Amino acid sequence: MKKIKKSLAFLTAMISVLSISACGSSESSDNGTASATDTETTTSVETVLVSDTSEIEEIADDAQKEIIWMGTYDLNPSRGADKSVEMTLFNNKGGTVITNKVIDSEKFDKLATALLSNKDVPDIFKYEWMAFPSQVLKNMYQPVDDIVDFSDPLWADTKATADQFVLNGKHYVAPVSFSVGTLFMYDQNVIDSNNLDDPYELYQNGEWNWDNWYSMMETFVSGAPDDTVRYGINGWFQPQLIQQTGKTMVVYEDGHFKSNLDDSDIERAEDLIYKIGKNNYIQPDWLGGASNALKDGNILFYCMGPWALTGSNGPKEGDDYRVVPVPKDPNAEGNYMTSDMTAYMWVKGSKANEAVKTWYECCRIANTDPEYLENSKQKFLNANPLWTEDMYQVLQDASSSDNIMVFDYGYGISPLLSDDYSSEDGSCVTRKLYEYTARENDEGILYSWSSLREAYRSVVESELVDINKAVDAYQE
Repeated sequence: MKKIKKSLAFLTAMISVLSISACGSSESSDNGTASATDTETTTSVETVLVSDTSEIEEIADDAQKEIIWMGTYDLNPSRGADKSVEMTLFNNKGGTVITNKVIDSEKFDKLATALLSNKDVPDIFKYEWMAFPSQVLKNMYQPVDDIVDFSDPLWADTKATADQFVLNGKHYVAPVSFSVGTLFMYDQNVIDSNNLDDPYELYQNGEWNWDNWYSMMETFVSGAPDDTVRYGINGWFQPQLIQQTGKTMVVYEDGHFKSNLDDSDIERAEDLIYKIGKNNYIQPDWLGGASNALKDGNILFYCMGPWALTGSNGPKEGDDYRVVPVPKDPNAEGNYMTSDMTAYMWVKGSKANEAVKTWYECCRIANTDPEYLENSKQKFLNANPLWTEDMYQVLQDASSSDNIMVFDYGYGISPLLSDDYSSEDGSCVTRKLYEYTARENDEGILYSWSSLREAYRSVVESELVDINKAVDAYQE
């Protein structure tokens, strides 16, 4: 199996920056906006007064009110920081949280050790890629159906996503919130000076798709002055672009996980990426935040998570940077989105049913109540004063549960398929399938989708045989 040599430094830097979002989760408690527990965000907006709510019942006096959270950060506020809305609500209902803090590289081992020894077993643990199906099949988590009613208005708009995480007829994930994985960032001055269509207007008119995006890159690159090299795109866009088809590398059908590598829509998306790469529209280097990538006006679009255009990475006075979602597949029906999901797995053996149920509900209200969302918006805009209301709305639209959220089971099958840390080059096989088309192999030849697919097909099929044996055993 050939190794990829080009852009390895880019990948290493990318993975280190994206390690949180790449694991399918987000620490934000407010749908992609500034978290109340984010001590790096400064704002003069007052924290909204958290009102009690009749939507949530108090934890019964005879029930366990304390839950243990095992994670890399504390859900309780640090000294001098505001308490999050969800924690305030939870405390008001009689609940408390104890944190068992672990480092990122050891968290899964620590959880497994706690379960095996039946000592210091947490009640909740952060959802990440490997949670489903791999860790569910290892009996690390229990279904949430006894404490979450997905027909309830509080949860109804998450059911379509929750239904993607079902084994043996039981739900294992209760989504708290979603935050779009990446946005397309660009300089409006560059758009105007090159007489290109306005991406935001295309988005508003439902015309922001692969065809218009490609046409803009083609015009921009071909119009470069003789002494200038231009590119159409830089950043992390390949998985999101492919998943605009609504398709994934691994699917779950008829009670088993199956390879979807021969899907025609995936092939069509991968071929587009190959075409973009072959035409040298991709700037492959790691450039950091959006301001650095866009500053010279020689890269048309920069695709990255919102972090790349917020806080210290945000636009400066005189910049006119804008954002739009990843362009849509013109052939796809529905609005698909690659999203980070905040959810808390209910750990196997936890008896804190009422307290965990209450924590889930407090988190949902914190992420859905209009008053709290408006306060989060004002905090975000205050901390990022050069973001416009339109830009913020794009972020919220892309993070909305109105979209069909796409999650690939390939990221949760096994260390080889799913765990970046298990690969010598820092990229698991599923990541390679999404990101390595149009990258050079050892011979300096661009990987086409067909060559990349065949390089890893046997690995995917072998790992799926093993996971399906585990599924059969679990269901028995």
